Amino acid sequence: MTVNIVLWLVGIALVAIAVWRGRAPFARMGELDRLADNAKRYESWRGGSNRTAAGANDRTGADEMRDALRRQVYLWAAVGLVGVLLIAAGFLVR
Repeated sequence: MTVNIVLWLVGIALVAIAVWRGRAPFARMGELDRLADNAKRYESWRGGSNRTAAGANDRTGADEMRDALRRQVYLWAAVGLVGVLLIAAGFLVR
C-alpha cells in the first residue's frame, strides 16, 4: 500500500470515530441547555425566587455536567480535525 492510501484510511477512520463518539455528548449538551431554559421560564412564571438553584449565581451540577460534555465534544472535534488533516495530507503525498 502506498503512503497516501494509508493516510486516507487512517483519516477516514478518525473522522468516523470522532463523529460516532462526539454525537452523544453534543446531543446531551443540547438537552441540558433546553432543560435549563425550561427551568428559567418556570422560575420566571413562579415569580423568580432567588432562593432556588436556578436563580442563584452558584454553579449547579448541570453546569459541571455541561462543562464535562463540552470538553468531550472539543476532544472529538480535535480528533476529527486530525482525521481531515490526514486525508488532506494523503492528497499531498503521492
